Amino acid sequence: QLQLVESGGGLAQPGGSLRLSCATSGLDDYAIGWFRQAPGKEREGVGCISSAGGSTNYADPVKGRFTISRDNANNTVYLRMNSLKPEDTAVYYCAASEPRRSRYITTVQAMCVQARKYDVWGQGTQVTVSS
Repeated sequence: QLQLVESGGGLAQPGGSLRLSCATSGLDDYAIGWFRQAPGKEREGVGCISSAGGSTNYADPVKGRFTISRDNANNTVYLRMNSLKPEDTAVYYCAASEPRRSRYITTVQAMCVQARKYDVWGQGTQVTVSS
């Protein structure tokens, strides 16, 4: 069964860091994306990583602050978040895109952050940035 499970959310201070994990059992051939949704706002893409981990892309609001990596040997994708801001507060989701898209989804930012390009979703983990 294809499944994604996020963990690592919590409370962080502005300027602080958090690392989220996404357990990707059975999804080594899938590109993985991270999304977030704040209360009262639409879900937005954060970034994505190719199936082998050699290619990433990021949304402009997080570029230079967030880093996505993956460890396929341990079936885990990570989202490292540095220099956190209160506006980063949201529920964060990881999602998997089928192998047929994995060759190109990370090459174009607009596709990388488009939710309908993803087929399997996790349940989400809350991140709150507040002093």
